[in-house]
Amino acid sequence: MVGTPPNEGAAARFAQDAAAAVRPGHLQSSPEPSEAWVEGPAGKFWGRCGSAGLLAYDAGRGVLLQHRALWSHHGGTWGLPGGALRPNEAAIDGALRESWEEAGVPAANVSVLFTSVWDVGYWSYTTVAVAVDVPFEPVISDPESLALEWVPLKDVATRPLHPGFAKAWPMLHARLAAGN
Repeated sequence: MVGTPPNEGAAARFAQDAAAAVRPGHLQSSPEPSEAWVEGPAGKFWGRCGSAGLLAYDAGRGVLLQHRALWSHHGGTWGLPGGALRPNEAAIDGALRESWEEAGVPAANVSVLFTSVWDVGYWSYTTVAVAVDVPFEPVISDPESLALEWVPLKDVATRPLHPGFAKAWPMLHARLAAGN
């Protein structure tokens, strides 16, 4: 590109390549029926069939965190890529699908370490912790993220965390540190 600084050309090519990569779930004209709020005695939660998030752990880089879009529930906080489960979708499958859609996490590059479920009776959230077997760089592939970063374990709690993730983090951190 004539007159374009080298980094700008590379950034434009990257954006073009990223836009060309088809992400599952982003070709629909209307949202999934499971993508809705549910309310009950414990509060209001996203996902009629529950929700799941992916805690990707790379021993050399830490955990992959998503800086949530300002318009989202608890926007501006840091949490995990994830979202509403589809009807009859297993939590592990949903967390892998959602993390692919939101952050380009390749399922073939990770292996499941453990799951942790928070259940309020009428809704549940499953954290799916995975080990990164083959390193990858996350890619913001939808408008739900302001940023995606690998954060060392010791620094996670210094971020303004999504309230649910903040409550779960000490236990999740202990399980990661213990090797499960």
